[in-house]
Amino acid sequence: MARRHLAYPLHLPLLSRNPGAPTRTLCASSSTHEAPAPAVEAPAEKPAEAEAAAPSPSAPTNPPRREEPLHETILHMIRRRPWTTRLENSVRLLSPTLDAPLVHGVISGAASAGRADLALQFFRFAYRRGGFRPEGGTFALLVPALASRRMLNHARCLVLDTMPSFSVAPDEPTLAALIAAYGRAAIPQEAVKLFRMMPDLGVPRTALSYNAVLKAILCRGREAMARRIYNAMIADGVAPDVSTYNTLIWGFGLCKKMETAVRVFGDMKGHGVTPDVTTYNALLNAWVRAGDLESARKVFDEMAGEGIQRNSVSYNVMIKGYVEGDRVDEAVALFAEMGEKGLRLSEKTFAALMPGLCDDQGRAAEARKAVYDMAERRLTPKDKSVFLRLVTTLCKAGDLDGALEVHRKSGQFKHVLVDPRQYGVLMEGLCAGGKSEMAIEVLDELMEKGTLLSPKSPVLEASAYNPVIEYLCSNGSTAKAETFFRQLMKKGVDDKAAFNSLIRGHAKEGVPEATQEILAIMTRREVPTDPESHVLLVDSFLKKNEPADAKTALDSMMQHGHLPSPALFKSVMEALFNDGRVQTASRVMKSMIEKGVTENMDVAHKILEALFMRGHVEEAIGRVNLMVENGCMPDLDKLLVGLCDNDRVMEAQKLADFALDRDFDVSFSTYDRVLEALYAEEKTLPAYSMLCKIKNKGGVVSQKGCDDLMESLKSEGYSKQADILSRILAENAQSMPKRGKRVAMGA
Repeated sequence: MARRHLAYPLHLPLLSRNPGAPTRTLCASSSTHEAPAPAVEAPAEKPAEAEAAAPSPSAPTNPPRREEPLHETILHMIRRRPWTTRLENSVRLLSPTLDAPLVHGVISGAASAGRADLALQFFRFAYRRGGFRPEGGTFALLVPALASRRMLNHARCLVLDTMPSFSVAPDEPTLAALIAAYGRAAIPQEAVKLFRMMPDLGVPRTALSYNAVLKAILCRGREAMARRIYNAMIADGVAPDVSTYNTLIWGFGLCKKMETAVRVFGDMKGHGVTPDVTTYNALLNAWVRAGDLESARKVFDEMAGEGIQRNSVSYNVMIKGYVEGDRVDEAVALFAEMGEKGLRLSEKTFAALMPGLCDDQGRAAEARKAVYDMAERRLTPKDKSVFLRLVTTLCKAGDLDGALEVHRKSGQFKHVLVDPRQYGVLMEGLCAGGKSEMAIEVLDELMEKGTLLSPKSPVLEASAYNPVIEYLCSNGSTAKAETFFRQLMKKGVDDKAAFNSLIRGHAKEGVPEATQEILAIMTRREVPTDPESHVLLVDSFLKKNEPADAKTALDSMMQHGHLPSPALFKSVMEALFNDGRVQTASRVMKSMIEKGVTENMDVAHKILEALFMRGHVEEAIGRVNLMVENGCMPDLDKLLVGLCDNDRVMEAQKLADFALDRDFDVSFSTYDRVLEALYAEEKTLPAYSMLCKIKNKGGVVSQKGCDDLMESLKSEGYSKQADILSRILAENAQSMPKRGKRVAMGA
């Protein structure tokens, strides 16, 4: 992009680090028309200017500004900007030549900040584009930094490729740092390979490199190789130092080779190397790891006899061993001895002691005191489960106030995320102890922190959340219980008891819609339901005067394999009937009869009559047939008379025909009443058909009615039907003396 030039020069003062220095313009004007500045000021103005320029004794003076070192400025730039060509140009503008102190400063700063990658990037830029020629000190800074961040391939390439290209020979500390890094990365074979390459690289091997390779292979349990390297060390004339023996004792103890570890300890004294406190601590740790506490105690007591001052590590190892060996009393005694001697109590001290106190109800008070000490010292335990275990122990011991106090203390520790199971144990204990309100407060804290929403958080036990959910649902807080349980459902919890508690709670609070939703969730998740839950849902809808929804809930109850009680059937049918939903009530009646419930026939009779009255004849007759098939014979006489009284003659005639076809037990007087109603409504042909069926069955009806019916048939032009009826009556009259007079159909 082309430069932009100003038409007129800008007269801007240059900033100076000296506040008292006079300002000067950025560029001088080339115009000859400007008047030159006077060379000499008026004599009268000099004293005033001097007085103004002289600082007053009381005026505050600004402290001199600290000059930031150049390597810190460059480090700040490369840490906050992506590595691009523009960044490289910016660095070169700041320092056209990159000398060794500057490069070393940037590498050291990046390594201290944990950015070994930036140190390597800047090093490559310095020698590729900055003209920097690295020296041995440069690699001595960079290789350990890369090794500490497990950038082992880059460090190896620097040692084997880059250093020879600059004719720089590696030193032993640099190679020892890389060997140790291979050991920490669990790659002992590379550590051994690099160790064996040291003579080829012209680096003499001393105790430093031997110690590094011994530790690298012993941490992987290769004690046989360690013995060979140790023997090679003696053969090469390299004198082992204290660190060598400490490493060997530690490694053999790690492999539980106690005979070898004790022999090394004896060789150490034989070679004139005085054991230090680290040596004894390594041997202590080896005996504790092997489970031989008696031998460990002998070494512990021997330290005082040898004039070795036991430190916190010594006590921590013994306390851990006693706790693991279920000898908590001795561990507590050593803990008290540490306090008396003024030794520092660290996180490892409490981590070793707390497991022995947390699981013992008799030592709950001591465990609480230990937690308070940790809180005062601001020591965060490495094993965060000690709080859960202590709260569990206190709840089992009935010390609910102590459990609450420990729970509150656990939230004060840095970097401690309270385990949701701790909340669960506390809620379970509080509910069992009759302190349900306090359990609700704990639940509020759990939900407020949102711990359950984390995908990594463990699932609460059913015994922890069920008492709380039941209490909430029984005390008008079902909505809160549902919110809590929905968080549990996201973690795969399908607890039948919790679902049923929610259903009972919503039904009790008069929110049947929520109850219905819970039931739908249970159905989708194939969770079995309780009959009581469905009954509560049906009753809840009935109380809200919503019989249609009550019927839906009743159907759902039967779909889940539960049989409603006769009273529940009756309640739903009556509610539907009173709401004018006769056909819906008829369907409920059908379900009831099919389920074998034969009670509530009075309601069934009302429904049948209403069906006939509304003209649903086919449905009503089907219900009558269903009742008969299931042994529930309806009162047809009453039903037929009621229909005739309400001028539903054709419905009565169809029901009567159905009864005649099925030979149901109906009184002849009832048929006579139906015929009279048909005569009155001038339904001649239906009356003729019905009368023929009655006569064919051998029934007896009023003779006057028969005569009137024949007259009506003749007058309406149905002479053929009248003749047929006359013959039927004559045949029946001749057979009457033989069969006797029948008074009822089907008798």
